[in-house]
Amino acid sequence: MASPRVAMIGQKGWPPIHGGIERHVAELAPRLAARGWAVDIYSRPHYSAHHGDTGLPGVRVVRRPSLATKHLDAITHALVCTFDALRGDARIVHYHALGPGLLAGLPRWLAGKPTVVTVHGLDWQRQKWGRLARWVLRGGEQASFRLPERTIVVSQALQTWFRQRHGRETIYIPNGVGAPVYRPMRLARERGVDRPFVLFAGRLVPEKGCHLLTRAWAALPAALREGHRLVIAGDAGFTDAYVRALRAEAPADTLFLGFVHGELLQELYTNAELVVLPSTMEGLSIALLEGMSYARCCLASDIPPNREAAADCAPLFPAGDVRALTARLAELLLDPQVRRCYGEAGQLRVIEHYSWERAADLTAAVYAELAASRGGTA
Repeated sequence: MASPRVAMIGQKGWPPIHGGIERHVAELAPRLAARGWAVDIYSRPHYSAHHGDTGLPGVRVVRRPSLATKHLDAITHALVCTFDALRGDARIVHYHALGPGLLAGLPRWLAGKPTVVTVHGLDWQRQKWGRLARWVLRGGEQASFRLPERTIVVSQALQTWFRQRHGRETIYIPNGVGAPVYRPMRLARERGVDRPFVLFAGRLVPEKGCHLLTRAWAALPAALREGHRLVIAGDAGFTDAYVRALRAEAPADTLFLGFVHGELLQELYTNAELVVLPSTMEGLSIALLEGMSYARCCLASDIPPNREAAADCAPLFPAGDVRALTARLAELLLDPQVRRCYGEAGQLRVIEHYSWERAADLTAAVYAELAASRGGTA
């Protein structure tokens, strides 16, 4: 008997070259397949050329077109994929993010297929959006709990938001981490990482706060900067003007690596003196969880999702405060023992609280409940 199938819609694609949602889906898909659910990962042409078999049992990539512009990419792709899923054999349609969640009623109304929306963050807060886009995404926030049969959130901060703001209960299933793969410096040296370094890993969009880090780095005492290198692992997400400005104002020896993944990213996490996450908006940062999983000291902004993930196991600074970030950078770079203590505590915390296996168990349980409510079995 064939496994029941779930269609994943809203991520940019597979493999997870960049993006937290893409990583989330890529980590869940093979684990869901191992729990009896075949998974279709819908993918955008500009993200990846991959189509069809992934080499992972029960997981395939379905490449469908989109209008690849800043405002239309996500929603046009989600619309095309929704109608594709309606014609296909997916038992459940699972949307990711607020914008694609606007379509979560269509599979239910047109084909009787139950839907799930996972909220990864309050996307209307992203600084790249103008007034109209924010209005649409606020509508997506409403749709995310009104249209699907189940709404999942990745952080307790988001769960509290929906409870207090909308009086709605959601299902809390946080992001996870896998076992760290420690690697010596090899690829990183070939890319120019020639001395101890501080790492930023994430998309170069305003809400990730990389500009705050480059300004704080420029304000550090010269002796500290000369002994370390600032390494930026990430690139634009329809934010080319922001990235040009970021590169122009960053100190001259800042190393921009573009998007990295796989062995190179593992090398960077293994060897970073400090990982910095200066975001002003997050859902639940996979980069923060991964940095902590490698026993790195992770200096993060004090926004609620970061406080939630870090607890007392990572140093925090007031979000958006360049002067405070500069001071904390200096303190931590001068004190390897403090960095080591934070790193060890952080690693223990994420091992205890954040697991992709547990996330897959909880997600599969949601699917099984929905299948049973429609008179089927998983």
